[in-house]
Amino acid sequence: MNRSMTPLLRSTRLFSIAAAFAVAVVGCDRGEVKVQLAPKEFSAPQASQEMPSADSLRIAPGPDPMHLTWTLPQGWEEQAPSEWRVASFNIKGTDGAADVSIVPLSGPAGGDLANVNRWRGQVGLAPISAEAFSKEAQPVQVGSATGDLYELAGENAAGDDTRILAVIQHRGDTTWFFKMTGSSALVVREKPAFIEFLKSVKFEAKPSRPPMDSAGLPPSHPPIDGMSTPAASDGETSAEPHPKWQVPAGWKETSAGPFLVSKFLVTGEGGGQASVNVSTSAGDGGGLVANVNRWRQQLGLGAVSEAEVGNSLTSVDVSGGKATLADMTGKDAKTGEPARLIAAIVPRQGQTWFFKLMGDAKVVEREKDAFTSFVRGAEFSNVR
Repeated sequence: MNRSMTPLLRSTRLFSIAAAFAVAVVGCDRGEVKVQLAPKEFSAPQASQEMPSADSLRIAPGPDPMHLTWTLPQGWEEQAPSEWRVASFNIKGTDGAADVSIVPLSGPAGGDLANVNRWRGQVGLAPISAEAFSKEAQPVQVGSATGDLYELAGENAAGDDTRILAVIQHRGDTTWFFKMTGSSALVVREKPAFIEFLKSVKFEAKPSRPPMDSAGLPPSHPPIDGMSTPAASDGETSAEPHPKWQVPAGWKETSAGPFLVSKFLVTGEGGGQASVNVSTSAGDGGGLVANVNRWRQQLGLGAVSEAEVGNSLTSVDVSGGKATLADMTGKDAKTGEPARLIAAIVPRQGQTWFFKLMGDAKVVEREKDAFTSFVRGAEFSNVR
């Protein structure tokens, strides 16, 4: 077996489509062995439930990365890591296409049952009970340890036959997700390759991640236990470049964490509180419908269809174009308290910026005009 080593350095700034990773590629007659640097783990504590909400989960590189290696199956094309993924692959064939992802999350990541029911919803299946769930898992080898494989088949939102192969493996304080989603015929054909891929994965050190804010998980991701919001501090600013803006009076900037560009806390009479999160994502940030439904879920509201979503949206003028504004009221999914959420979606130069005001309904109503002015006045010329 002939081997050759080619170092490849990929780097992109934090909060863009991918976190920085160092990758070494080794060719062999079985495929390609990749060495992927995974981020340093969240040492503590989530905001949404979208630990990505670019409010979309992002992975930040840590100073003490671990090595993740694998053998790349024939026909799989590696993609740039994006959002909350440490690795991403694309598979295409005459029988359709599929996407493969590797995602590490801190702690129990919402629980296995909640994640499986989330995936079931993605293929049009109803949630299952804990008793039924206990019979669903198939043991599978992931590296030197075992994981649980769940195979789900149905139809996606467009009515296409879709199948998901999802593996959950708990390693220390991190939950690893290995997931293939695509046309049912292709996923069935690629299942043996997926199983062999899992066996080839090697973890050379314990993964670690920085603290994350719950408002930034993937759309419809179950809440992550044990995560907290940083305390506010006067005058603390984000180290990440952000649009030029005028911060309204009474907004206190707090530590944004690795998933947000900026974060502010606003307090009202009687101790009511709301937060303003600013984040960015590559491309359309997951799409309008997915983001609106993610926010609705944060308020305990049911999902709406693409045809219905426009009923709750308005358009506002912002610097250099238009923004889409969503305004909804419900109950905070974490506290059960009445809450209101106003979010602005601002597309700019191949990226989407998200501004979200959420919290006590009275505080949000009081700050609505200030929030709208904040969004309208943001100037993006310095963050291209």
